[in-house]
Amino acid sequence: MTETAMNEAATAGGLKSGGKLERVLAAGGFAVTCETSPTATTDLAPLLERVAPLHGVADAVNVTDGATAKAHVSSLVLAGAMMQQGIQPVLQFTVRDRNLIALQGDILGAGALGIPNILCLTGDDPKKGEEPDASPVFDLDSAGLMRLARRMRDEGVLNAGREIKGPPRLLIGCADAPMVPKPGWEPKSLRAKIDAGADFAQTQYCFDLETAKAYFGRLADFGITERLAFLVGIGPLASLRQAKWMDENLFGVSIPEPILKRLESADDEREEGKKICAELIQQLREVPGVRGVHLMAPRQEAAMAEVIERSGVLNGRPAFSA
Repeated sequence: MTETAMNEAATAGGLKSGGKLERVLAAGGFAVTCETSPTATTDLAPLLERVAPLHGVADAVNVTDGATAKAHVSSLVLAGAMMQQGIQPVLQFTVRDRNLIALQGDILGAGALGIPNILCLTGDDPKKGEEPDASPVFDLDSAGLMRLARRMRDEGVLNAGREIKGPPRLLIGCADAPMVPKPGWEPKSLRAKIDAGADFAQTQYCFDLETAKAYFGRLADFGITERLAFLVGIGPLASLRQAKWMDENLFGVSIPEPILKRLESADDEREEGKKICAELIQQLREVPGVRGVHLMAPRQEAAMAEVIERSGVLNGRPAFSA
């Protein structure tokens, strides 16, 4: 398909946000998103400088929301500043910290800033963060937030039924975790998220290609991959020590032994981690049901941009403006 044809397909009727990520997915392109995390600061300049290498490389960049249950400058504020720099965000929303009124206010704020994507999450347990006495809210669960955002977008009304003047245009995302399905397993949680309004899913890290093939093959059997665009979590491993820690401590994450051995025998573990990540991106692109990748690597935005370029995944893909 020519560049003109792909862009026409991407902009033809019915787009929910009109953002770059949605246009890439609508045109059948392989999407690439990354992640950045705000810090406890009032100076946005260093945060914008850190995320700058992803400009024109990532289709969207997630802005985390109270990750590890720690306070930081408002994700909404950073996402708005990124929009001004031409970097479209995926604004993460946790239901842990906001009641129903505040959630609606921030969704309206995202719409006012032109932010095209949100990711609806539960949020990490405050008891495991630096403020263990903080009160979690949970007026809604993550699926409830998806339903709320969809109603605000599609019906143009608040939860109470009051009209919104200029409803937010949003692509709604959910989280997922690839695994090897057991006999008889059904994707009940994903069905519920789709029914609630999810348009795309970003997954936990998946470094095991065979797990990805098994998981998305099973989802295809249930028709899930036709209803939800999956972006598989991946990232450049900085060291063997980091890989082992992730393998042992992150729920749902398994680092295959061949990857650990490659890092162990490498002269430059960080460089080898980038090489492994670029190779996995290429391989995931060939897995049916995978519509893109989502790169995560704390404070390694430049490394993520390098890996994307090195993977060649954008070569030959039409340019989609932000």
